[in-house]
Amino acid sequence: MTTLAPIHPGEHLVEILDELHINQDHLAQAMGVDPIRLNQIIHQQAPITADTALQIGEALGTTPDFWLNLQRMYDLDCARATTDTPASKSLTPA
Repeated sequence: MTTLAPIHPGEHLVEILDELHINQDHLAQAMGVDPIRLNQIIHQQAPITADTALQIGEALGTTPDFWLNLQRMYDLDCARATTDTPASKSLTPA
């Protein structure tokens, strides 16, 4: 079985920007953030935080929940790939 690598929200953001023909600088300007911050997200060097999710959502007409859920799924996928959960003991009956 092949395990797929977790998909960072920045990858989704790149796809949306490409579809809308918007560049990073234009989005950063619309969001009112430093272009470096947005570039870090796009290059998977920074997570999407709640405040960034609000700004991206407002600029692109999406919900902040969409962006935070992408980040949450990415974080969980990364944790699943690196955490040995069978070593944990369940406190609830099976």
